[in-house]
Amino acid sequence: MKLYGIKNCDTVKKARKWLDENGIHYEFHDFKKDGLDDTILDRWEDALGWETLINKRGTTWRKLPEEQREGINAQSAREIMLDNPSIIKRPVVESDSQVSVGFNEDEWVSRFTR
Repeated sequence: MKLYGIKNCDTVKKARKWLDENGIHYEFHDFKKDGLDDTILDRWEDALGWETLINKRGTTWRKLPEEQREGINAQSAREIMLDNPSIIKRPVVESDSQVSVGFNEDEWVSRFTR
């Protein structure tokens, strides 16, 4: 399992704590520090779609110019995510050739504690 996010993100902290408490091994990739490349983003977009990946509730989204937010499409979203990965909802988890975004304890119990 690979967990992608930002070290200081509260949701990522909760997710990592939950994984640790449940003895689930994972590799952490801080995409703010370690970067985000086309290959990774391709997998996420193929699995989830760009609309799911963009966090429209966060400060990074609100800091974008209004015309950029209103005119967003697949290509511009991709450029924004590569230039500024903190706009991506967190955490992104790759496990068993599945990709998911966000932390929901109930879902994670059924998915990861079989």
